Amino acid sequence: MPSEKVVSRQPRLQRALALTDGGYRNFKRAVAACTVTNLTLMIPFSLTIGAFWTTLRVLTGDVAAWDSIWMLIPLGIVGAIIVFASARNDYRKTYIAAYRESEATRLNLAEHLRKLPMSFFNRRDLSELSENLMGDVTSQETMLTGVLPQLLSNCFSVTITCAILAIFDWRLALCIFCTLPVALVVVLACRRHERNLFVRQNEVRFAASAYVQEYVEGIKDIRACRQVGARSKPLEQALREMRDIAFKAEVFGDVSTGIAQSILQFGVGLVVFVGTWLLVGGQVDFLVLLAFLLIASRIYGPMVSVMSYLVSVLYMHTRTSRMRALRDEPVASGSRRVEVGPHRVEFRDVHFSYGDEEVLKGVSFSMEPGTVTALVGPSGSGKSTCAQLVARFWVPQGGVVAVDGIGTEDLNEESWLKNVSVVFQDVVLFDDTVANNIRMGRADATDEEVRAAAQAAHCEEFIDRLPNGWDTMLGENGAKLSGGERQRISIARALLKDAPIILLDEATSSLDPENETLVQEAISHLVESKTVLIIAHRLRTVADADNIVVLDEGRVVEQGTHEELMSRNGVYTNLFDLQRGSADWHIGAARAS
Repeated sequence: MPSEKVVSRQPRLQRALALTDGGYRNFKRAVAACTVTNLTLMIPFSLTIGAFWTTLRVLTGDVAAWDSIWMLIPLGIVGAIIVFASARNDYRKTYIAAYRESEATRLNLAEHLRKLPMSFFNRRDLSELSENLMGDVTSQETMLTGVLPQLLSNCFSVTITCAILAIFDWRLALCIFCTLPVALVVVLACRRHERNLFVRQNEVRFAASAYVQEYVEGIKDIRACRQVGARSKPLEQALREMRDIAFKAEVFGDVSTGIAQSILQFGVGLVVFVGTWLLVGGQVDFLVLLAFLLIASRIYGPMVSVMSYLVSVLYMHTRTSRMRALRDEPVASGSRRVEVGPHRVEFRDVHFSYGDEEVLKGVSFSMEPGTVTALVGPSGSGKSTCAQLVARFWVPQGGVVAVDGIGTEDLNEESWLKNVSVVFQDVVLFDDTVANNIRMGRADATDEEVRAAAQAAHCEEFIDRLPNGWDTMLGENGAKLSGGERQRISIARALLKDAPIILLDEATSSLDPENETLVQEAISHLVESKTVLIIAHRLRTVADADNIVVLDEGRVVEQGTHEELMSRNGVYTNLFDLQRGSADWHIGAARAS
């Protein structure tokens, strides 16, 4: 991503359109190509006027200039060839270049998103980011292909044409040209109000999208609780608001554009009025006036059609503003590279907050190479936050998470993540094949290595049952697999990566006994001779950990081995006894109580 200093040197138009350097160069070439095309289209029009002029001279009693008439035929053929060549070049410079710019823009934005700190995603809505990559770039593509090059080239070609016509009569040429700047002034005068309407329209649309997503995702719970009508009211109100603001923006845009088009077309009437006055005064020849009238009707046609898209051009400003804002988001800091190998990780008085809510309040503990460290405690005590700080998904707002004495904020994120494998409770799988989902752990892994990792994670028995085996597409977030199967795919991915540090966040908490046993066996393969941080609510699963850290309300209240903590009769002992008691719970006991 360019630095602020580099961005400030970008031309204003490039910055406004959110174009890359190559895209801006291609945009200028597209405008030039469209201008050439507009001017070459005057060739057949000029030949038509020449033929008409010659015919009128014959009708007025002059001698027929047959040589001139026959000369128009080869000139017409040459003109057609020139028009075809310029139109072909126009298409290549405009459409093909715009499609390539859209591809490059999406890839650049996606790559930039990959480098942003996780705190960015914590404050941005997923639907908005999807709209950035798809809707905003599509809008930019539409403007680059069918509107902006044509609009600018028409302005240039009208100016050039009027400059040439001024040779014959500067007054009539000025009549044709003068309405263009007046129409543009009207459009620019309405720009601010239209821009505010478009910004509001986008805000309302995103809010409505969020309500739609919430309604669809929760439809089972809504129907189960018989809340269909009640829960649809916020969605209905959001959609109505989106309708109302869209109507306002459309009406205001159409009115301002209609006024600008009327002013522009007034040029034809102005040429007729001034031309007639000059003709009556004997200051202009009739044939010259006729030529000006024909050219005026030809010039304004493309301008009027393109001006109908001006509302879209102004609307595009809100979209490119979002694209620029996304590009200007600072990437994760830290440039110090970390070699893959055993590392000591230490929390030193770490503080961390989500907005105004402080989650960690001075946490301190260490993870020694080749040991298992367990984080336990009540829900909301900050266990998962600690794991994500180790992975450098976030950086602490106070204190330091140190890797061999170096703060994670100083580390290059990509090089550090080569040392870390993460298995979360909520597994994320992609709508891709089984093999490619496992290969996410290491892109250059061979098929044999992928199969070995899957076998160690007990995946082969369910992969063989899938319709296409290893080539089965898993659907959105692995929809074709059960929770336990998805979890084992995640562990196979971590096994394939073979990182020295393993983070396990409630990897077995929501599984049935059969799947839990298989996943625990897979985890046993995963953590051999690794540095492990495990988060678990079931304390019996971490009784053999080298160090158990007990968190409560964002603070470390106890730490030590299972035996040491049980002997202290503190928070850990209380949690352990509660879980041991809940293991004896059954329906009969509940009814008896």
